[in-house]
Amino acid sequence: MKTNYQQPISKKSLTVTAFALFSLFFGAGNLVLPPLLGFKSGDLWWLVTFGFCISGVLIPILGIMAHAKLQGTLFDFAKKVSPLFSVVYCYLIYAIAIALPSPRTASVTHEMAIQPFWDSSSLLTSLIYFMLVFVFAINRSKVLGLLGKLLTPGILIILLIMIATAVFTLDFNFMPSEMVQPFSSGILEGYQTFDAIGAVVVGAVIIISINIKEKSASFEEKRRLIGRAGLWAGIGLFLVYGGLILTGSLFGEFFDSEISRTALLRGISTKTLGQTANMLLSILVSLACFTTAVGIVTGTSDFIKGRFGNSIFAYRITAFLGCLLGVLVGQFDVGYIINVAVPSLMFIYPITIVLILLNVVPDKWGSPKVFKHVVWTTILFSIPDFLGSIGLGESISPYVNWIPLSQHQMGWVLPALIAFIISNLSNSAEILSTN
Repeated sequence: MKTNYQQPISKKSLTVTAFALFSLFFGAGNLVLPPLLGFKSGDLWWLVTFGFCISGVLIPILGIMAHAKLQGTLFDFAKKVSPLFSVVYCYLIYAIAIALPSPRTASVTHEMAIQPFWDSSSLLTSLIYFMLVFVFAINRSKVLGLLGKLLTPGILIILLIMIATAVFTLDFNFMPSEMVQPFSSGILEGYQTFDAIGAVVVGAVIIISINIKEKSASFEEKRRLIGRAGLWAGIGLFLVYGGLILTGSLFGEFFDSEISRTALLRGISTKTLGQTANMLLSILVSLACFTTAVGIVTGTSDFIKGRFGNSIFAYRITAFLGCLLGVLVGQFDVGYIINVAVPSLMFIYPITIVLILLNVVPDKWGSPKVFKHVVWTTILFSIPDFLGSIGLGESISPYVNWIPLSQHQMGWVLPALIAFIISNLSNSAEILSTN
């Protein structure tokens, strides 16, 4: 008699993998998003938290699950639509990554660690910042990898102390919410974490690392390891993001309603931890932002290098252009960069979400036909949301108001679901007819 014995996952492997996944998504630039979201959400902070964590935690973790299933690269995520579509998608993802979240790290660094202490221009900060990014990207120093392992725990400890101080010392007196649509606002703000994009771009690195460290483990054992680690990482992200949103809501009456994201984070840190801890947090966040920028520039340069026959020249040119773009965009304030990012995210994020979900579902529900129909439907119904994000919402509203959830800038959701159901029903009908 056979028994399906499954080797237990070691606590060390589970802990290391869970922390690696947590570190992948716990970007320093993301820290400026939840506090202001909570600050504006007031008494509806809990509703905003669930929305934010759907797009900022759940979808990224599912992206890692999809990587565990595919055991491939970013190209494999969209190849069922068509190889050409997948190549275009890859170029778009890397272009957005190097043009927006990478420069944003320089802007966060300036507003968190430079501007409060020195009278220096943001252009100078951005210039020096990306000169150093270029040097590290060209030389591929291992120092940043080692530094990154220390930065995340350091930031996490300070944040947890800050959250605990706010929760246990402040009265739970919330200001009325400024948000008309708190749940959908939370989801859309979660786009700004870029974590779903991070999952499909960098997730393969985590999978490769697991394959190297767990050589003797079977495919299913690795899937279980990633599943459990993803669960723990997701719980950690939910607690941190939720804690920061709650903290921001508790400080609703302490700061001016027009305060910026970075100023609010600095203000909360100073009021809960004091000036010294605030300076330490600023330094740690800046270093973590720097490692993120190097990772984005290096990853993008590696992609272009691979597309051009492993050309070192292509790698260096991409790194240089990426850093030049970082200087130009990074000199603007964080709020401006976040606003500029909205149109591109309104277009690329729905596509990324459906690709993640389609790669997670069983293969019988994710045939190439289903991929094509769902993805193209998503693109079609994302266009109104994209046009609305560039100021054309009023002119197109008479034509798109009939689309469910369009008023929440998520008009693609129901059409994509319908396309998924109809495509699978069609597949089932074809199978029955052939039999």
